[in-house]
Amino acid sequence: MTGRPRATIDGLPAYRPGKDAAQAEREHGIADAIKLASNETPWPPVPAVAAAIAEAATGINRYADHRASELRAALAGHLRVDPAAVTVGPGSAGLLQQLCLTYVDAGDEVVYPWRSFEVYPVYTQLVGGVSVTVPLVDGAFDLDAVVAVVTQKTKLVFLASPNNPTGTVLTSDDLNGFMDRIDSTTIVAIDEAYREFNDDAVGDPVRDVLPNHDNAVVLRTFSKAHGLAGLRVGYLIGDPRVVAAVDKTMVPFAVNAIAQAAARAAIDADEEIRDRVRFLRNERERVVAALRAAGHTFPDPHANFVWLPIGDHTDEVALALEQRGVVVRPFSGEGIRVTIGTERENDRFLATLAAVI
Repeated sequence: MTGRPRATIDGLPAYRPGKDAAQAEREHGIADAIKLASNETPWPPVPAVAAAIAEAATGINRYADHRASELRAALAGHLRVDPAAVTVGPGSAGLLQQLCLTYVDAGDEVVYPWRSFEVYPVYTQLVGGVSVTVPLVDGAFDLDAVVAVVTQKTKLVFLASPNNPTGTVLTSDDLNGFMDRIDSTTIVAIDEAYREFNDDAVGDPVRDVLPNHDNAVVLRTFSKAHGLAGLRVGYLIGDPRVVAAVDKTMVPFAVNAIAQAAARAAIDADEEIRDRVRFLRNERERVVAALRAAGHTFPDPHANFVWLPIGDHTDEVALALEQRGVVVRPFSGEGIRVTIGTERENDRFLATLAAVI
């Protein structure tokens, strides 16, 4: 044996990213595969962001600002919050890990509905915490059931809205009603990686929930709507005391200089990015209508993907799609998650799924 890993590492579940198109082409001897497996935007960054990336790259012989102070200030202005209420990290996933490092000791409980984002059990186990899961109901969260399992041992609650992979959402009223029943010693993380794809009627927890509850935090990312998945930059908004505690677990220079510059430029390019989001939302509705017309049933999606709960047929259908060059994300025995792409990609998915079914 080389080295002596911690005992918890032996049974630690590994995060599985979506397969890329090139890998599928190699495995199946095909060409022209498309990747609809990782909920990325189908386009490169908008021109202003690309220019900021190129300019920042000329200075990478120097360390970035460890605190990303200019980015924090830009986010605070954009969100209309106190700059002390914002921190940044290497994607919202990095900040989720920091929350576990900050609040969870061995034996403490972390509560989350399941199925949800796959890093929740990984990060919980990594710090020796105990996962307490609550089953979904028709792909959505049962908040009454979540409240029922929260105890004095619960340090964190994770709520993904829209939920990954089912795409269901919690409104601000849902969240305020939930928070009213949670003790202030438990931190509730509202994980909004797909925030931009929501309908306005859902509400904004930064505006509607955080002012009422010091123990709630909201996490967002530049990976999805802004097209910066490869740069890894996310942010957390919450009570300044929570932000200060989370900052203590930050890896030095966690958000690199290029990512910081790109994120600042993306904030300034908000309207152009909104146009892209509107296109994807319209395409999502078109795909949903086509799938339902074909007889598929699934929850209303609020993110940039659609969840098809096909149960025992999942692996068979996902493999058949992949062999035909359409790479989706299977969750064995449960369903497939399909990213909304370009019009051409979406048409290809619909036609290929019809042929496979």
